[in-house]
Amino acid sequence: MLARILKFRKAAQGRETAQEAAGRLFASGYNCAQAVLQATAGIDDPRMMEMAKAFGGGVGGSRCLCGAVSGGVMALGWNGKGTKAEKLVAAFKERHRVTCCVALTKPYKWKSPEHLSNCQKITEETAEIVERLLKE
Repeated sequence: MLARILKFRKAAQGRETAQEAAGRLFASGYNCAQAVLQATAGIDDPRMMEMAKAFGGGVGGSRCLCGAVSGGVMALGWNGKGTKAEKLVAAFKERHRVTCCVALTKPYKWKSPEHLSNCQKITEETAEIVERLLKE
């Protein structure tokens, strides 16, 4: 019995969290929306990733609504939990005060290493929130 428990724990430890997956995906070239969507909903469909691409850097590149939030809302909706979008936005604002890319990245030159590092951190945090909401 103990061997089965230890084997289960080892398997569980080997699994990547949504936060880790989102960070890995972002670092590999996916934008924030794509990374959160794929990490939390498990969607690896090229058409879905192309759709989510338009939300990175704010909708249509507007630098307004953070793409990580958009990707999270898509993942919640995809999993039949779209009504939790308000909770996602509230949790995001609790951590960052705003949801707009331009405000979230104000201290950094756009696309600089510092900017991208900040976005990766935000992407990871958002995936963590979405993962939690999906489990509720």
